[in-house]
Amino acid sequence: MIQIKSFRARLAGLSPAYFGMVMATGIVSIAAHMLGYPRVALGLFAINCVVYPLLWLLYLLRVLWHPRAFLGDLLDHLRGPGFFTAIAATGVLGSQTLLLHGRLHGAFALWCLAVALWLLLTYAIFTILTVKETKPTLDRGINGGWLLAVVATQSIAVLSALLATHIGQPYKLELNFFALSMWLWGGMLYIWMMSLIFYRYTFFPFQPGDLSPPYWINMGAMAISTLAGSLLIVNAPDAPFLLSLRPFIKGFTIFYWATGTWWIPMLLVLGVWRHFYKRFPLAYDPLYWGAVFPLGMYAASTHELIRALDLAFLAPLPGVVFVVALAAWLTTFVGWLRAVLPPMRR
Repeated sequence: MIQIKSFRARLAGLSPAYFGMVMATGIVSIAAHMLGYPRVALGLFAINCVVYPLLWLLYLLRVLWHPRAFLGDLLDHLRGPGFFTAIAATGVLGSQTLLLHGRLHGAFALWCLAVALWLLLTYAIFTILTVKETKPTLDRGINGGWLLAVVATQSIAVLSALLATHIGQPYKLELNFFALSMWLWGGMLYIWMMSLIFYRYTFFPFQPGDLSPPYWINMGAMAISTLAGSLLIVNAPDAPFLLSLRPFIKGFTIFYWATGTWWIPMLLVLGVWRHFYKRFPLAYDPLYWGAVFPLGMYAASTHELIRALDLAFLAPLPGVVFVVALAAWLTTFVGWLRAVLPPMRR
């Protein structure tokens, strides 16, 4: 009875961004698949097949047992965008299902769920944050977590483009058009949000505690946009409108990749400033999955960019970044185990 009460109490503080664990595990798995490590890819896929439904169960229990805490997160400027991880996780798992197991129907079912969640959460969260009467100042109300809305949008673009390669006409054409539309909307959303985030960076006081792990999404949002753009380039021969837009898509895909690449040294420098110069403690936080995901996505997107644009000189890069991403995943996974297992033993 005591353990049940303890579990119920701990569930009240469950982070809305915990689906980031599925996002990170899924993209590292996909990168392993692309780079020729099938056992790693399938092992991580198996973990996701357990974690994904388990998280849905935990969130449903949280809604039933702690509706006020759940609603409070939904209304919060900093925690609310964390719900977008549910969309991205669904899209990434759908991509895993298609690429690793070739299960078209399973991937399509996850695509339908991701689109439904996108429609529900996008309009609910942004409507709430728009009409709420009490709002924080910019420096207290925005961080890199807002870019999870971009990642969620682009995850649907990626899965749509992948599904388009596995089905026939006319749905192939329609899915490619939908993927293109989501890719363009995600890019516009990044420009809007990144302008505000960069303004917050440079014109407001910045403390070590303000540099939370979701700031790595600054890079991750560009990496997944690169992946979606690369897939659209590869799909162009099957869709006349993509063929006519291919020079535009190529230019913007390189634009996204270059922007994401620029962010990596910047984020590393800020991380050194946070943990070494300011001595901010390094401890497990579920938000750190939001730092693993961009690394895995950068490896996968660069690999696909090389294939789409024949950029052979970049070939060593995905393998190097994948090793870093896998190390980051293992470190975070061990931190998660240490955070979860001790209370279970009591």
